[in-house]
Amino acid sequence: MSAPRTKTKILVDGGDPAETLKVKALLGYVDGQTTNPSLIAKNPEVLQMVASGHKLTEPEENAEYKKIVSEISPLVGAADVSIEVFSDLNTPASKMFAEGRDKFSWIPNAYIKYPCTDQGLKAAEMSVASGIRVNITLVFSQAQAAAVYAATRGAKEPVYVSPFIGRIDDIGLNGMDLVANIKKMYAAGDGHVYVLAASIRNLQHLMDCFALGVELATVPTKVLEEWANSGFALPTADYVYDPGTLKPIAYENLDLNQPWQSFNIEHELTNKGILKFVADYQGTLARAN
Repeated sequence: MSAPRTKTKILVDGGDPAETLKVKALLGYVDGQTTNPSLIAKNPEVLQMVASGHKLTEPEENAEYKKIVSEISPLVGAADVSIEVFSDLNTPASKMFAEGRDKFSWIPNAYIKYPCTDQGLKAAEMSVASGIRVNITLVFSQAQAAAVYAATRGAKEPVYVSPFIGRIDDIGLNGMDLVANIKKMYAAGDGHVYVLAASIRNLQHLMDCFALGVELATVPTKVLEEWANSGFALPTADYVYDPGTLKPIAYENLDLNQPWQSFNIEHELTNKGILKFVADYQGTLARAN
């Protein structure tokens, strides 16, 4: 039994081509894949090298990332594969853009992931002007999503914005509210930004993404297996998401026509996410002498 085709495209959240094949067999299809430094650090081949005592140099790490996404690319056909730049809290936009431009050349279906920071949005602005497809990641607020919209206005291909649902839940707020608020805000725009829901932790998150008509969702294998075990259930007409004890996130009336620099894009969770990616990436690297 294959999974039904939904309005929401299903992307694999992982850094292992074998996992891509597993999901493709489970669903009968995949609509793309998202990768990041943490997922690449968990790739079985990378883990084996690190466990054997061989830590990678930065060029080796980059080559391994390229090898992995080059193997994933044909498995998803014409669908997209998101490749993230390696950046810390001090990486300038010029360096992110240069790396993004190189990684965009790796495969024909690449999307380049930049963090939702001041420098990340500057890099995204340069990228869309150069015809590079972008996915802005580590988004935790409606204001950040508004800034993504404004920074990428005029993009020739869809831009992706990735709100992290589960990590917002972790601080006691309803992450699905953020997704709903972004969708509502973008409804008044020109449609050039698509919501790519991320940090999906459970079947309820996925069901609500379907109910909201989210354009894309990147989903861990364990949640897709849970969906398969449910018989690929879909939300009914009377479906209502139950946030439990999570606190609601109020909708903000933001003007998408404002310059992106006018929005407050600072968020502690964005910084924490960047630091986590950096730590996982550095964990695979040889120490400099």
